[in-house]
Amino acid sequence: MIVDLHIHSTASDGQYAPAEVVRLAKAAGVEIVALTDHDTVAGVSEALAQGRELGMTVLTGVEFSAAEYHNLHILGYGMDLQNTALLDLCAAMKRSREDHNTYIVDFLHRHGVPIDLEEVKELAGNASIGRPHFAQIMLRHGWVKNSREAFDRYLDTPEYHQVDRKKFSARECVAAILSAGGKPVLAHPYQLQLEDKALEGEVKRLLSYGLLGIECYYPRHTPEKQAFYLRLAEKYHLYVTAGSDFHGEKVHPEDKFRPVELDVEWLLPEKRDRV
Repeated sequence: MIVDLHIHSTASDGQYAPAEVVRLAKAAGVEIVALTDHDTVAGVSEALAQGRELGMTVLTGVEFSAAEYHNLHILGYGMDLQNTALLDLCAAMKRSREDHNTYIVDFLHRHGVPIDLEEVKELAGNASIGRPHFAQIMLRHGWVKNSREAFDRYLDTPEYHQVDRKKFSARECVAAILSAGGKPVLAHPYQLQLEDKALEGEVKRLLSYGLLGIECYYPRHTPEKQAFYLRLAEKYHLYVTAGSDFHGEKVHPEDKFRPVELDVEWLLPEKRDRV
């Protein structure tokens, strides 16, 4: 099975609409894809419909941002999109993001970037506004040379993160995914920036909540880190996933699909009884 289980669309902060990103994934050789937008499942139905049209397997997905660490993200797969607990958490996350947008505007104004929130909203459309939307507006006006500079100079600095948006605990994120019949997976563990022993402790904590997998294959994982994550997965009987975290080249210039051959039968609907 050739998979990419971590991609984003305009339903959150990606460049392409859900249907278009599914088409692009298929063109890149992906056989099984999961749309995992940030804190929302709003684009999944469109992605599923496109998958049916193309004869391609599309999995329901989401990527929740948890509170314990800045980049602690929990991926969920195979959820019931009508589940109340899942939808309630998505709605709460959306309200938190909206409240935080005012802080981002004020922060950028203090640093000499006269960004207009209405322009950011226009760009985002119906999607939840994220930092990449702010970065795209900054690039549009020439305040930065590329989106990476927007993050390095402004949107991903220690000062910026002094006031983070309200997030929910990893336990709550995992619980919502499980409540919806889904399978929770730790995304890109390298981003936690923990030493190996500390990361193992974090995996054990998440395992106690119901974690089922680790995203071991990810573009920025070094061979050494990847090997360590695979050992963790084997030691704690966790499933292994792979994802590109594709947002689109306008969002991250280096972005491209990273198809990986991987057995993911445990994620397919007819295999749900295995877990």
